[in-house]
Amino acid sequence: MSDVIKRYFAAFNLGDVESMLDCVSDDVAHHVNEGQIRRGKDAFAEFCAHMNRCYKEELTDIVVFEADGGTRGAAEFTVNGTYLETDSGLPEAKGQRYKLPGGSFFDMADGKITRVTTYYNLADWIRQVS
Repeated sequence: MSDVIKRYFAAFNLGDVESMLDCVSDDVAHHVNEGQIRRGKDAFAEFCAHMNRCYKEELTDIVVFEADGGTRGAAEFTVNGTYLETDSGLPEAKGQRYKLPGGSFFDMADGKITRVTTYYNLADWIRQVS
């Protein structure tokens, strides 16, 4: 099952939302850092479109972990990004670059990701772009 996580991150780094959607279940639960849970592929796709408009990010130093049985996994990575367009409630975007550690947790079933939970230090990000 860690293959689906690796495909998910490869698609993320390419900005390939369609390939990311191929990795998630129709009823995926997307738990974002400092945000509401989004449920389903449509909500996930809307979030990805928003992110691609406001941020250009590449994840490096990705390490994927898989729990016994292949139903849960995790990944640790470094987020390397550029703040492209001002996001609601956040500092003004002026093309600022940022770099911070992040992590994601996954539930998986039938070869698809059913839950994605992503964490990073928002205060660190705000400090870097302010």
